[in-house]
Amino acid sequence: MNEIVAIAAVADEAAAVLSRLGVAADYAGADVLIAISPISGGEIGRVRQVTGDEAKAAIERAHIAYLAWRKVPAPRRGELIRLFGEELRAAKADLGRLVTLEAGKVTAEGLGEVQEMIDICDYAVGLSRQLFGLTIATERPEHRMAETWRSIGVVGIITAFNFPVAVWAWNAALAVVCGDAVVWKPSEKTPLTALAVQSLFERACARFGEAPAHLSELIIGGREVGEVLVDHPKVPLVSATGSTAMGRTVGPRVAARFGRSLLELGGNNAAIVAPSADVDLTLRGVAFAAMGTAGQRCTTLRRLIVHESLYETFVAKLRSVYASVAIGDPRMTGVLVGPLIDGGAYDAMQKALAEASAAGATVHGGERVEITGSDGWFVRPALVEIATQADVVKRETFAPILYVLRYRDIDEAIALQNDVAQGLSSSIFTLDLREAERFQSEEGSDCGIVNVNIGPSGAEIGGAFGGEKETGGGRESGSDSWRAYMKRATQTLNYGKTLPLAQGVSFDI
Repeated sequence: MNEIVAIAAVADEAAAVLSRLGVAADYAGADVLIAISPISGGEIGRVRQVTGDEAKAAIERAHIAYLAWRKVPAPRRGELIRLFGEELRAAKADLGRLVTLEAGKVTAEGLGEVQEMIDICDYAVGLSRQLFGLTIATERPEHRMAETWRSIGVVGIITAFNFPVAVWAWNAALAVVCGDAVVWKPSEKTPLTALAVQSLFERACARFGEAPAHLSELIIGGREVGEVLVDHPKVPLVSATGSTAMGRTVGPRVAARFGRSLLELGGNNAAIVAPSADVDLTLRGVAFAAMGTAGQRCTTLRRLIVHESLYETFVAKLRSVYASVAIGDPRMTGVLVGPLIDGGAYDAMQKALAEASAAGATVHGGERVEITGSDGWFVRPALVEIATQADVVKRETFAPILYVLRYRDIDEAIALQNDVAQGLSSSIFTLDLREAERFQSEEGSDCGIVNVNIGPSGAEIGGAFGGEKETGGGRESGSDSWRAYMKRATQTLNYGKTLPLAQGVSFDI
């Protein structure tokens, strides 16, 4: 497609949306961060960056807020998140549009990201009445022993550009009902959506009326600001989403001060296409997982392992899909693939394709698509047929590249699936019950997310999200992930008149 994208029009639309969301993005000082829309490649706002000292002050303010907030009963804390969910519902169209304008997601994905925020708010409201521990059997008579959970403190949240608002909500909604305060450092590539979310949260706090000031702090800036959050002793938990390289820095630094880190890092996700696969369902699943968000999801499908018996026919169908998919302005009806976030992403994609070609691969697509009136980086998704899982295949390139390999038997396919450093998400398309069960068994996928007959992307908030190996091991969102935002205490109460000791120890005086 070749729509005309007027750079000024994108900027004007962003300004109107920001105004409705209560955000003024027109800072003109020295410490300015310029927000660029990947749709137009042009400026859509200017925001002020904080200094390292200002970031420290924000953390101190959040710590004071935490000391008050932890005293509020958890169901009342849930009421604040319920109100925040209402604000998100009312602003869904505008916030979703802002995600599209600033991150380049197609309209359905921008709205879907806000819906994910709403869903986690609903989940957290219910959770606020279920923060339970255990009663533990004790060997000592007239004693009671129990496990309880308490708020942890200030939670530092570092988010990436590809999910500029939902990942913050995964963390913040749970942290707030658990009694914590939050300090958020968004990606420098998506500061406007962060300002908008902060504005909506403050609206909810005003309606609630009992929330301490500075319960949620926003610190916009670069590496220096992130380092303050990682190193500050009053931030007992840092939840960071980004590259494996980022995690290698964050994890040890937080651990050095005996803090906790919740890391959501790289993904190099694979899908196996078995001989019995439903071909039409598989084509749809593969297309969305590989091309959605222009290949810029941590759960994007990057490796496709196809059985040799259907390789030729299936890959031919897939090539046709890749050649015909609509690319362009993500605001336009029918467009499925929007722009890459910036020129750096395009360069990384071209470098990976060149390396794959040098390794003997056949590359379909991958070229830049020119959109009249835009300086954005639009590309045709690349389908790369390659004989072996070369080094370039084992590395994650954050772009729409799908490497396609053949396999002969299920053991070989699972070995290929697991033979990468990352362990986030995985899937198999099969109607063979034995293959499905094998893939989800101890001997199957080594990832944190293991799917059958759906792609590796599109996780729901009810399940804990995260992966193993170089993906970092963190878990966010549903299931029992709330425990990451709390600290455990084992409590023992003696209601008798004697003092029996455990393990039969005697100490008479």
